[in-house]
Amino acid sequence: MVRATASDAQIRAFAVTSRELLEEARAAHNTSPVVTAALGRLMTGALMMGGMLKGEKDILTLQIRGAGPVHGITVTADSAGHVKGFADNPQAMMPPNSAGKLDVGGVIGAGVLHVMKDMGLKEPYASTVNLQTGEIGDDLNYYFAASEQIPSVVALGVLMNRDNTVRQAGGFIIQLMPFTSEEVISRLEEELTKITSVTELLEAGKTPEEILESVLGAFGLEITDRSPVSFRCDCSRERVEKVLLSLGEKELQELVDEGKEVELHCHFCNRGYTFSVEEVKHLMKTGKAGC
Repeated sequence: MVRATASDAQIRAFAVTSRELLEEARAAHNTSPVVTAALGRLMTGALMMGGMLKGEKDILTLQIRGAGPVHGITVTADSAGHVKGFADNPQAMMPPNSAGKLDVGGVIGAGVLHVMKDMGLKEPYASTVNLQTGEIGDDLNYYFAASEQIPSVVALGVLMNRDNTVRQAGGFIIQLMPFTSEEVISRLEEELTKITSVTELLEAGKTPEEILESVLGAFGLEITDRSPVSFRCDCSRERVEKVLLSLGEKELQELVDEGKEVELHCHFCNRGYTFSVEEVKHLMKTGKAGC
């Protein structure tokens, strides 16, 4: 991921390539092609929005709730380029749209986008906007305009191979500062009309720097930061043990009485954690991790 400014800091921009981390998420969750595209767009957007956070421990959560067959998607990112996410129905299917492409808007359907930022304050920042198209880029555009009053252009793209692996994934966000001149705005609008799609730029082998150069090259583009990005989940056995404890004594006793191992999976990375009957008994007895 790269961060940049242009036109004497009147414009700020982010661009990222996310193919490898999305392929990791696809493999972990065994998502259908259209769900992979939806999850990938939201993860890509979250990475760049995470890059806007100030604190090392700040956390961004984007959650979509829709009437379509995927039902919902949840993604979390931090300021260090780490992202994780999952779809409520990873195997949801949808016929191609009228353009013959993956119908992300259709699989999501009408609904809402929740944006939450935990910045270490007493209460996290939270905002909810209605989905505009379900295509995610449009919806993040609308969020920035409606909730943060920042004119933005959000472009996200995911291209799949025939074997359902991820071929390309990435995107860019361009934002105008309050003091941006009308002349710069008009020139930027003209430059943006020349961009066909993010996936075409990625297919042409463009790096994040070159993607921003394609749009902002005439505006004195200055790359201010480069950082790696990754699909990373911070789940652990100890955290999962706390989930088990939260079930309560009655439900834990029922699990013991069944005499079978208990297996729980992390929503975000689908990693499995297995607990023996003796381990469950120990949790009930001590109320804490470890055996």
